[in-house]
Amino acid sequence: MTITELSAKLKNKELSSVELTQQYLDAAKKHNETINAYITICEDEALAMAKSADEMLASGNEHALTGIPLGVKDAICTKGIRSTGAAKILDQYVPPYDATVIKKIKEKGGVIIGKQNCDAFGHGGSNENTQYGVVKNPWNTEKVPGGSSGGSAASLAAGMCAYSIGEDTGGSIRQPAALCGVTGLRPSYGRNSRYGIMPMASSLDTVGPMANSVEDIATIMEVMAGQDKMDATTVADAVPNYINEIKKPLEKMTIGLPKEYFTGETDADVSKAIDVAIEEYKKLGCTFKEVSLPHTKYAVATYYIVVPSEDSSNLARLDGIRYGSRGKGKDLFDVYAN
Repeated sequence: MTITELSAKLKNKELSSVELTQQYLDAAKKHNETINAYITICEDEALAMAKSADEMLASGNEHALTGIPLGVKDAICTKGIRSTGAAKILDQYVPPYDATVIKKIKEKGGVIIGKQNCDAFGHGGSNENTQYGVVKNPWNTEKVPGGSSGGSAASLAAGMCAYSIGEDTGGSIRQPAALCGVTGLRPSYGRNSRYGIMPMASSLDTVGPMANSVEDIATIMEVMAGQDKMDATTVADAVPNYINEIKKPLEKMTIGLPKEYFTGETDADVSKAIDVAIEEYKKLGCTFKEVSLPHTKYAVATYYIVVPSEDSSNLARLDGIRYGSRGKGKDLFDVYAN
């Protein structure tokens, strides 16, 4: 069910957040044995959050996210809940603070079911590069769910949470959302705070939602988005009323199709899906025109200069002294190496 549908049931007292949370916890524990979407399922913490959410609902001080269970990518810091980034060097790391986006959701009464498996530190596009076991695609466990936010997409598709919070540097929300058949948004750079997000490439990283509908994405973004004094790259622009924005008619919208993206090398099934989408947009009144993005051919090469450079700088903090599992050795070199 969507957040909108679940929120209505909670508000009408058809069920409590504790009951709803227990249902998702039961589903998570049942399916995680096969799908391996969660690294940590935090049952005690989730039920405590759900109890607080029920108190918010009883007082009439609720939000659409109040009492709704979510999963959080394990590379996002959650206060008091283990956050490994799917890397064993942080196996026992428990952050003393919440990432800003998580703090905002918790303030609205969100309920965290657990921390979701991912490619370690975001390094991968299949969720096979994790040190906590490969994540399976719930539609076909012989297939990958995509990555790096693969556990976030897989758990959502399998009904193990109502929505997820993931990260996207080079496709890490969009690609697993597509492979698992859910809705995902990579927000514009600076739209959402990255404070408390384990960094990969600082000039590309974003944090965003995954859910079962576009309306759900809009609901989550209205809470997540906005300027944050803890992240100097966040923009000062006011947060729109996304719910109203997505209801606007599309008759006057023109969509550009970059000619560089249609070179004949695209997989036939992907091309077919794009053609179907174009026809759907035309039915909604959109028009299309060919545009050119002439630097497209340099994109991947540029990405693989920027990302490893910034990534290696960011992860230099994982030296086993400030963060991570400390190694033993006869001198400083051995400590670092071990």
